[in-house]
Amino acid sequence: MQANIIGATGLTGVQLLRQLLDNDRFEKVRVFVRRPIATEHPKLEVCVIDFGQPETWRDLVQGDVLFSALGTTLQQAGGKAAQYRVDYEYQYAFAEAAAQNGVPRYVLVSSVGADAKSRNFYTQMKGALDEAVQQLSFQSTTILRPGFLDGQREQSRPGEAAGLFVMRLLGKLPFMRNWRPISVKTVAAAMVQAALAGTPGSRVYTLGEVFVLGESQNG
Repeated sequence: MQANIIGATGLTGVQLLRQLLDNDRFEKVRVFVRRPIATEHPKLEVCVIDFGQPETWRDLVQGDVLFSALGTTLQQAGGKAAQYRVDYEYQYAFAEAAAQNGVPRYVLVSSVGADAKSRNFYTQMKGALDEAVQQLSFQSTTILRPGFLDGQREQSRPGEAAGLFVMRLLGKLPFMRNWRPISVKTVAAAMVQAALAGTPGSRVYTLGEVFVLGESQNG
């Protein structure tokens, strides 16, 4: 299989890239990034692009699957408009290009609580994207809605670290088990499993279901 990734330098994307490069089922992994990356591998093709100029990269999105793990925070983006551009517009543009180029499978990392009718900006944006990509002509569309992501970030986020600590404690309670932080390795494994399965139609995995899917890949 030939895979495409956007968001390959992010928390989940880094793990996804590693797993795809180690998986014999994938013969080529093409990543679209804003700047060169240090990773080198015989199967890896790095495309340095301007996400805001789809005419320069649209025809490159070819193969068997598009993995979408792109995202930013409000603070990093510098405002809602900039975050919307990355989290919605860029991701949708890539999904649309992949569908138009005949890529049959699409796997998107969304967010817990994603709801197009939400009053919260972030969850509304994520929900709107989830709905939009399901209208595209993919043979198989998988949307993962994990909870707190647990992994080593390049930049420290004190507030997020505190939240993870609390959720780890709460996740030990039986009725909160599905809300426990999920390792980015498990999320990446779930993405790989979804791509390999290629289940026809659209499927949304939430919280505990993402654990099950990812652990089945690791098993």
